Amino acid sequence: MATPIGNLGDITLRALETLAGVDVIACEDTRITRRLTERYAIATQLTPYHEHNAALARPKILERLTQGAAIALVSDAGTPLISDPGFKLVREACAAGHQVTALPGPSSVLAALSVAALPTDRFYFEGFLPPKQTARRARLAELSRIDATLVMFESGNRLEDTLADLAVIMGERDAAVCRELTKMHEDIRRAPVSELAKSANSLETRGEFVLVVAPPRAAPSMTADALDDLLRKRLALESVKDAVAHAAEISRRSRREIYARALELARDCTERARDRQTTSKGANGQD
Repeated sequence: MATPIGNLGDITLRALETLAGVDVIACEDTRITRRLTERYAIATQLTPYHEHNAALARPKILERLTQGAAIALVSDAGTPLISDPGFKLVREACAAGHQVTALPGPSSVLAALSVAALPTDRFYFEGFLPPKQTARRARLAELSRIDATLVMFESGNRLEDTLADLAVIMGERDAAVCRELTKMHEDIRRAPVSELAKSANSLETRGEFVLVVAPPRAAPSMTADALDDLLRKRLALESVKDAVAHAAEISRRSRREIYARALELARDCTERARDRQTTSKGANGQD
């Protein structure tokens, strides 16, 4: 069940009804969830379920389900199972035959995408990046090849370092730094990654951060002359099929177009070779 990521008014009516009607609410931090239940006068029992106690708490929750209890699973904020250990509980509950229902609502991932002013038709959620620079840069290099908008979480104390690494690897891309989404001090900074990195030391580092980075810009397709040159070289070394496969991989042109052009070039090469052979025979005859 999704809970607010900041503004407690973002809870849905269905979520409130469910929280009040279940037997137990399993939550990451009972202190945080209690703020929500007290705000809406909900007296349902709270039980902790987080990455540190999950192995011990999960069997107890499953046993309660077997006994017929209705249990709501929430994270500290947003939609559960997004960067938290809840999927193991859902997996085992499903395996045991219990009904699992999603109550959708707030999500920092979707909220950040909505306000970043970047493409949203395809996106890749990374979660938190590695804390060490070497591992972080290696991971960013892998992410840079994904043809989609990237969404990442980051803590305030690592924000400046992460933006610096992003600038090295994806500095030309547009991006957004989203801080404290839906809260009183919500702050959205939009600029190329390189500019955000330069001004990172002026950013407020308290709060929750979501970084959104645009996908790589499409490389211009290969010109017709360059494609012909490439195909001629490859056709001299390999079959039409292999030459087309190689050209399609690097030219950003359609395989059908490349195949048709490769057949034309191959035919021209055959005809020129035949003409040379005929000319050679004629010259030998005159001798």
